[in-house]
This record gives sequence, C-alpha cells and structure tokens, in this order.
Amino acid sequence: MIRVALADDQVLVRAGFRALLAAEDDIHVVGEASTGEELLALVRREPVDVVLMDIRMPGGDGLWATEQIAADPALAGVRVVIVTTFELDEYVARAVRAGASGFLVKDTEPVDLIRAVHVVASGEALLSPGVTKRLLERMAVGLRDAPDEARLAALTDREREVLRLVGQGLTNDEIAARLVLSPLTSKTHVSRIMAKLHARDRVHLVVVAYESGLVAPGWQE
Repeated sequence: MIRVALADDQVLVRAGFRALLAAEDDIHVVGEASTGEELLALVRREPVDVVLMDIRMPGGDGLWATEQIAADPALAGVRVVIVTTFELDEYVARAVRAGASGFLVKDTEPVDLIRAVHVVASGEALLSPGVTKRLLERMAVGLRDAPDEARLAALTDREREVLRLVGQGLTNDEIAARLVLSPLTSKTHVSRIMAKLHARDRVHLVVVAYESGLVAPGWQE
C-alpha cells in the first residue's frame, strides 16, 4: 500500500486528487494539508511514502516544506512530487535541488497522476529526459563556477559514465542499451552510485552530475 499525503491550499484541488487516488486499490491517502507547516506535522505524525506538494501555500510554502523533509533523517523515505501550474515554474528547480523527486503540472491526465505516485514510490525520478534537460538548464545559473569533481572520488570509471548518462536523463534500460549492459547491471550501477553519493533518489543524481561537471548545461545529444 502506497501512503500519500496531499498538500495544497485549494480545497477543490485536494478533493480532486483524493478522489482519483482513492479509486486505486494500492494507494491510501493518509491526510491533507493546506500549509507547509501542516504538511510537515502530518508527515511527522503519520507514515507517508509520497507527498503531492503545491509550491505556493501560506504558512510555509512547498519549497520550505520540501527542504524540511529532505533535511530530516527520520523522513528519508518520504518522496516529494511538486505539483505546479506551469511546467517550468520558477520554483521548480529550487524544489528539485531541495530534495523533490520530480514534478507534475496541475492539468495532468488522471492516469498520469496515478502513474506518478507509483513511479516515485518505487524510487524512480519523475522527470522525462526533455524536462530534465530544460530543468537543469534553469538550474545552471546556480551551479558552481568550478565543477566539484572531488565528490566523485569514490566512483569507478564505469560508475562515472553511468552517472553522466543519468544526468542526461536516460532511464536504466536506455543506459543498458547505450553501454551494452543488461538492465539489471545498469540498475545495480545506479543503486551503488546513489549509495556512494548518499543521494536520496535519481533526481539528486542528476543534480550531482551537473554540479560535478560530468554534464555541462546546454548539452546536446
């Protein structure tokens, strides 16, 4: 059972999300919040796997709440999906850097909302290659002037190569095809990289790939 919390200051939005999610046998909405502070209290009180988080809320916005969740070791298992009105909301890049596992636009199709909850709950990132590229280009302004390659010291050459492809938005299957590996081997490499870099999820790996200089802003296939 995937436990979901809803955070949005619009009652109708929360009601719509709840109705969609409640129809799924393997998803349970454990609670709702209209402010960042309420959401934080909720996830500290109830076991939660996925938070669908609005950005603009009173009493601690979605960015603040995401940062608080990411910084709390007791909430390491909580995955945050930012739900925004615009695909490249000015706050989305900051939210991903703060620890969000991906984002949805509010006019997304119902089936995509359900899929998003399953994808993030399984530990995957909710960012397509195209969105990843545009998002990280937005983030480029805040990246280091000098790449921080030292943080990759624990990685093997193969792991660096895999991380570079993760940074370009490739899935495990696409990485396997590119490097002529089995999908299982590709998945194992990604898991080991996450462990070595203490990354919360795949989105965090994308950020590291850019900050370390493995992938340059504005890269082309």
